[in-house]
Amino acid sequence: MAIQPKTRFLGTGHFLPDQIRTNLDIERLGVETTDQWIRERTGIRERRIAPDGMLTSDMAVAAAKRALEAADTKVSELDMIVVGTITPDMPMPATAAIVQRKLGAVDIPCFDLSAACAGFIFGLSIADAFIRSGLKKRVLVVGVELLSRVVNWSDRTTCVLFGDGAGAAVLGPSDDDRGILSTNTHTDGSLAESLMIQAGGSFMAVTPEVHLAKKDKISMRGQDIFRAAVKNLYSASQAAVDAAQMKNDQVDWVVPHQANLRIIDQVTDRAKYPKEKVLSNIEMVGNTSSASIPILLDQSLRSGKIKPRDVVLMCALGAGVSWGAALVRM
Repeated sequence: MAIQPKTRFLGTGHFLPDQIRTNLDIERLGVETTDQWIRERTGIRERRIAPDGMLTSDMAVAAAKRALEAADTKVSELDMIVVGTITPDMPMPATAAIVQRKLGAVDIPCFDLSAACAGFIFGLSIADAFIRSGLKKRVLVVGVELLSRVVNWSDRTTCVLFGDGAGAAVLGPSDDDRGILSTNTHTDGSLAESLMIQAGGSFMAVTPEVHLAKKDKISMRGQDIFRAAVKNLYSASQAAVDAAQMKNDQVDWVVPHQANLRIIDQVTDRAKYPKEKVLSNIEMVGNTSSASIPILLDQSLRSGKIKPRDVVLMCALGAGVSWGAALVRM
């Protein structure tokens, strides 16, 4: 039996809106919080906010174009588009279909997946399966969120966390030992109500009363998510390293989901990763959910921090709760 090629990152890209909303700006909105409180508990100082008129698909396309350019790949060469998002342009059709149209791609499968902050990892694992099987040669995976429009800006437990942005990667078969070494994905539906947007689906229609009660906005049981994140990000990350038959000290960089600096610290401390190996941009962009990992990855590649053949560990947990990890030789 022929050995299937690994799935390699051919190019990455990201997009962040120009508008910055600082912690002080949130204070001025009348939220009962302070810059010091936010920084001490989350590590966040500011986040990006999309302007009126900008759509989730617009940000996705901007990131995708940069990834395609970095990958030296034409739109016509794409075989599939996967978009991870919980803030689509509309409930139907998939944002991926709109991204396809805006990019000018023709007659390829395009679909959204909803794994919240773990969306990029889930998308990566799907692309990996298609490419390793030989069914697809070039897959565009996008993580994109326009969270500023689903945040309750009077709820200090959530509004301080989230920002807008998009990250993308073009994936294809590798011709050497570079590529995805392992992935794993998981969901525990018993915690589904710990992080959710109640209204907008078949469970609850958005009526004037529901909108007034902010049930069409993000709600979170912070302690549930914190505990689940520390436990599951550690286990998924360790499983990814073990599956590749490697040791933690062989990992060059950790690119964790930028949810909360305290979560990142606890997970990486438990796995004994040195601080200098753990990459972060949470101070400047906050939590961009499914866009978090690809934004940080692209920034780190373009700055030259992550170099070809470096081994990179990625991990994320989001609503569902869903989580996962991937180990990649870049």
